[in-house]
Amino acid sequence: MNLASAAGDYEAATLEFLRAVDLVTDENLDRHVEGGWSARQVVHHVADSETQSYARLRRLLAEPLGCVIQGYDEAAWAQCEVLGYLELPIKQSAVVFIAVRGSSLDILRRLKPPDLERYGEHTESGRYTVAMWLDSYTRHPHEHAAQLIEAINA
Repeated sequence: MNLASAAGDYEAATLEFLRAVDLVTDENLDRHVEGGWSARQVVHHVADSETQSYARLRRLLAEPLGCVIQGYDEAAWAQCEVLGYLELPIKQSAVVFIAVRGSSLDILRRLKPPDLERYGEHTESGRYTVAMWLDSYTRHPHEHAAQLIEAINA
């Protein structure tokens, strides 16, 4: 894996999601396809996911090999009234997304090839390497940018 290229792809995914967030208006914020999340829910989810990502990357790099990488119930977070996925404005979640992605990108630019093989044990999926983390969190904003655009166009 070319680390410079991988970091560029990660950054491009960040920018794609932010371009989609820029399309959200007061009028389309709570639109959604049947059975899907609204734009508001997508933005809150992505911010929360990225905070998990932020901690996971650091844990994988700094802690002993085989450290625990905790999964979480995304649907439960989305349904938790206190977390406000259905009501809170998205501005703070967008700021969180920008901050944690930027901070993780700084670290990605410092990686050396052996770092990609560092691993932890994910509570839901088993062995989890930095390379797997990078693949997952490069794809994640692309997937949710598409979901967000679909929701606002519903």
